[in-house]
Amino acid sequence: MSEEILINVSPVETRVALVDNGVLQELHVERTHRKGFVGNIYKGKVVRVLPGMQAAFVDIGLERTGFIHAQELVPEVPEGDSKRGELPDIRTLVREGQALVVQVSKDPISTKGARLTTHITLSSRYLVYMPNSPHIGVSIRIDDEAERGRLRSAVETAVKDGDGSGGFIVRTVAEGISADAVVADIPFLQKLWQDINQKLSALPVSSVVYEDMPLALRSLRDLARSPLEKIRVDSRQSWTQMREFANDYAPQLINLIECYQGERPLLDLYGVEDEIARALDTRVPLKSSGYLIVEQTEAMTTVDVNTGAFVGRRNLEETIFKTNMEAAGAIARQLRVRNIGGIIVLDFIDMQDPEHQRQVLRTLEKALEKDHAKTKITGVSELGLVEMTRKRTRESLGQMLCEPCPVCTGRGQVKSAETICYEVFREILREARAYDNDKFLVLAASVVVDRLLDEDAAYVADLEAFIGRTIEFQVEPLFNQEQYDIVLV
Repeated sequence: MSEEILINVSPVETRVALVDNGVLQELHVERTHRKGFVGNIYKGKVVRVLPGMQAAFVDIGLERTGFIHAQELVPEVPEGDSKRGELPDIRTLVREGQALVVQVSKDPISTKGARLTTHITLSSRYLVYMPNSPHIGVSIRIDDEAERGRLRSAVETAVKDGDGSGGFIVRTVAEGISADAVVADIPFLQKLWQDINQKLSALPVSSVVYEDMPLALRSLRDLARSPLEKIRVDSRQSWTQMREFANDYAPQLINLIECYQGERPLLDLYGVEDEIARALDTRVPLKSSGYLIVEQTEAMTTVDVNTGAFVGRRNLEETIFKTNMEAAGAIARQLRVRNIGGIIVLDFIDMQDPEHQRQVLRTLEKALEKDHAKTKITGVSELGLVEMTRKRTRESLGQMLCEPCPVCTGRGQVKSAETICYEVFREILREARAYDNDKFLVLAASVVVDRLLDEDAAYVADLEAFIGRTIEFQVEPLFNQEQYDIVLV
């Protein structure tokens, strides 16, 4: 396995691609005028409390107010703790007009404002600091119990001997790292929180207190984990900043950071641009000639698996099994590349053999192990569907790079020219009953006018005879297929 991180920097945006054996696995995009807000800390103001929803809206200075649930206002309780109980009434936790220090846990998506929490966390290379919690834990992605115990013990000892407070979670990248290197992050994070606290009193409400690092540096902190072969960046300025960051926080990465100066664009060289174009399509081809159909809506995402032209060598069941096995790996990669979150329904081709079902699910689970986002998968339902969730913290690739079609407004289809012609006929009949004019002038797109003068010409003649008035047509170049106007002359 050979992982590389490719970083393309321009004045308008930064794009980071995680490539494994030459195949794109993840893509992160940050635009200069529209940076993400996850991790930012704000001094907000509660503008509305919703007792029925156990939630509140908080003004943090963004276009839309943020949303915070009561669960994110009460002190954190470690999972499994018996002290967990019912949430108190949110009106006992906050009131309108109150100043509140919050952190963005999910970026604004579509019409929804940012999701907020008072459970503040600050991240370094190896640790996540929780200033308001005493909990000390280790990432669940570190499987080795001995390694988990070593890291937990090192952090617990350092916290006990130190003069600060708060809790820590050891990140996945700390696996195999010396205890001294891991605990060296503790005083830095505690000092950072002290500086943030000192700024708070002087800042007005609805203002930012702390902003997370730019994407190029976050990629070193969040994506660079073993095994990693190279980190290539096409900006000398960013290369210098990244080396300085690595020198302070991840010295083992310094020799991996290269400044790419080739003539061919970096992401073109690795085929990432083509992968981005494919990730915006609903159809994903498989090597076996099967394909996936990925359809994302606001409520959920559905993935349909099809055999296509693949017929297998032995029998139908073998064909279905092989296609589903290939699809399982492809689905995991598409979810990462497209950054699809929320509820996801997978419609594999129906399998009769329970062992085939188990193998496909195991393949899917294994492929998702490398995903940075938390996922949860159910078994195969009675309808042959697999339901899963993937944690959503920012917009998907499609939401970030695209906008709803101005013609279909997101439906994914437009009314046919035939349908529009019949709408025109109904509208003319309606207006003929209401007005006593001499003739009608229909303004429409070329494809609609062509049909009215050709296939539907006989219907137009019948309509003219029925209403006793002339109907004329004119092409309006600026109209889309669904637009038309009827002028009384």
